[in-house]
This record gives sequence, C-alpha cells and structure tokens, in this order.
Amino acid sequence: MAAEDRMTPFHHLLVNNLIASITNFTVWFAVTFWVFLETKSVFATGMIAGLYLVLTAALAIWFGSLVDHHRKKRVMMVSSAASLLLYAISFAGYFLAPAGSMTRIAAAPLWLFLFAVMLGVIAGNLRNIALPTLVTLLVPEDRRDKANGLVGMVTGIGFLTTSAISGFLVAWGGMVVTLGFAIALSALAMLHLAFVHVDEPRTEGGHDEPKRVDLAGTIRVVGAVPGLFALIFFAAFNNLLGGVFMALMDAYGLSLMKVEAWGLLWAFVSCAFILSGFLISRTGLGKNPLRTLLLVNLVVWAVAAVFTIQSSIPLLAAGCFIWLFLGPYAEAAEQTTLQKVVPFERQGRVFGFAQSVEQAASPLTAFLIAPLAQFVFIPFMTDGAGADAIGDWYGRGPERGMALVFTIAGVIGVLVTIVAFGSRAYRQLSGAYAREEVAA
Repeated sequence: MAAEDRMTPFHHLLVNNLIASITNFTVWFAVTFWVFLETKSVFATGMIAGLYLVLTAALAIWFGSLVDHHRKKRVMMVSSAASLLLYAISFAGYFLAPAGSMTRIAAAPLWLFLFAVMLGVIAGNLRNIALPTLVTLLVPEDRRDKANGLVGMVTGIGFLTTSAISGFLVAWGGMVVTLGFAIALSALAMLHLAFVHVDEPRTEGGHDEPKRVDLAGTIRVVGAVPGLFALIFFAAFNNLLGGVFMALMDAYGLSLMKVEAWGLLWAFVSCAFILSGFLISRTGLGKNPLRTLLLVNLVVWAVAAVFTIQSSIPLLAAGCFIWLFLGPYAEAAEQTTLQKVVPFERQGRVFGFAQSVEQAASPLTAFLIAPLAQFVFIPFMTDGAGADAIGDWYGRGPERGMALVFTIAGVIGVLVTIVAFGSRAYRQLSGAYAREEVAA
C-alpha cells in the first residue's frame, strides 16, 4: 500500500481527534473559568487542576493496557461514548443540585458535579494514548516526527477554537450552555468515527499475553532501553513545575482581564500551537529529538522566569505564546523517541505508563501551590515582607503573589534542564536512538 494511501485514515483520525479535542478543551477551560468566577477562589481552581491530574495519572496505565489489547478505533469510540455519557450526567446533575450549592466551596454537590465533569474530560485521554500508536501503525518511520507535528498542529487548532469560545460560553450561559455544546460535539465525533476505516491487526499485544494491566512487563520494556526511565522522569519533573501553571494561570489571567478577553487572548496565543505543529510537519525535529527536547525546555523555563515580572498583559501574552509554541516540539520529540525504541505491541502501555508517571507529578504541585499561593504568597506580596522588600518594582497585590510563584518555578526549571544536558542518561538514550536509526 502506498504511503499516501496509508496516510488517508490518519488524516481522518486527525479531524476526528480535533472534534474531540475541541469538546474536552472547551469543558476544561470553561469549568475552570466558571468556578473561579463563581467562588473567587484560587484554592478551588488549584483543586480542580489537582483532581484532573490525579485522575489522569491513576487511569493512564489502565488506558494504555486498553489501547494495546483492543483495536485503536474501538478504543477511540469508547472514549467519545464515555465522555458523552458523563457530560449528560453532569448536565442533569447541575439542575438537580440544591439552590446555591454551586457557589459554595464547602458544598458537596459542587464537587460531585466537578468530579463528573472531570471524568468526562479525562475519558478523552484514551485518545491521547491511542493516537501515537496509530502514528506508528499508519505512518512510515521516516515521516513520524512530521506526523507528530501534525498532531501538535491539530491540538493547537483545538486550543485556538476552544479559547475563542469557552470564555463566551461561560459569559453567555455558564456550564449549562457549555455542557450542551460538549454533548453535541461528542455525539458528532462518534458519528464521524463510525465511517473511518482503519486497517488494524486482528490480534494485539501478543497471542499469549493476558489482557490485563501488565505493569511489571511494561517496566521491563522501559528499563531495557538505556536512559528511557530518565526521559520519563525528566518529563515528570517538568510537569511538577508545570503544575504551577495548571493551578494558577487562569486565576492570574482573570486577575488582569475579563473572562471574555482572557478567552480571546488564549485564542490568539494558541496560534503558536498551530504554527509550531506546521513547522514540525515540514522540517521534522532533527537527527536527535532528545537534544531538541532539552533545548526547548531551557527556553520555556527561562521565559517562565520573566513573563510575569510585571503586571503586563503584553508580557503575559508573549510568555504564553512562546510557551505554547515550544510545547509541541517537546511532545513530538518524546513521542518520536518512544515510537522508535519501543516495540509497537507495547507502545500503548509505555505511552500510558509515561503519561501516568509524568502526570503524577503535577497534582502534588497543584495541590500544594493552590493553598500556598492563597495563604502564603498572596499575603506575602500584598501587605507582607515581600511587598515591603520588592513591591516598589515588582508590584503589590494578589496577582503579584501568583507572579512570584511563576518566577521561582522558571528559575528552578532552567537549573534542572542544564543539569540534564550533562547527564549520562541523556547520552545513553541519544545513543540508543541513533543505533535504532542506523538499524532502520
């Protein structure tokens, strides 16, 4: 079969994933906006981020096992069906909740509602594990880095669309309109996917392998590749710092502008996702994707250290643009490396294991940073010692407390990335990738 013919289903799957991404990103953005506006609590937004990341980490290995043991298209269909069902339950639960309970942090109905919404979003992560394995199946090896760039570009289009509409959906109709939108798009994704043909192997994961979560076997596969554990743990450390962004970014942005403007700003900066994905799809990642990964992280954390140095919307926009522009490079570099060095029949579990380990780091930060920002850094920079010491040039107030957290995270990230460049694990995994390249 010609490469062009094999790419056709891949492009259909990209379109389908775009529909699902718009759905889930919209719900994720909107529920965070909505909770902050209803409660005015950074603690609440941090807890939502933590809840999302805990569930992602807890379910990722199981999701990876499902991907390896079942046909990828079927897994994607189940993902959309689960999201559809959970969004419908959330929609009904919103109307059944006692009056006023959705605006009180201590109210159980609010957290039950948020839990159901987050489960609907997280069901979409099945797709995020299945899609890289489909790149391996459908795309020739020498074009996979570019295909991963297309995946990043589609993610960017989803971000742009979501960012443009989520703020307006919340402003116009809160979570009622948002969930109605999500239910309609989830149904559309299922309908479209039903007509996409993917030629997949009938047996996956080996004839004699039990269809269970084989964590020990997955760890052996990862351990057999020198430096692969280090790559996963480096990504986990980045996510540890990234939890700061998950917990505080929306609260920081909404402290500077209205929800509609914040949504439009994200629509603008999300163009960076599309641009970088397009560039990767044209130029690839170079001979050593790992080097690209570390260079990208060095720039990202340097920017994170300075983009909130003053209360400035242009600075915020520039920082977010660079952050999102370089994100697809890091993601594509990790995926391209795993697709090269991990056997296809194990890729779902390895991608799931990587996602689980990497995402497990962020909840710790999100759960810690939200209360720390609320009860330590914000008072510190409002009328505390920090305001007295650096307030004249850094600024004072709640959003300056959040800004200080971003600056500290950025400095730590730069230092750790410099150490990673000189590590033995970096040399080992670069060598393993190069050997696979020669063997191919």
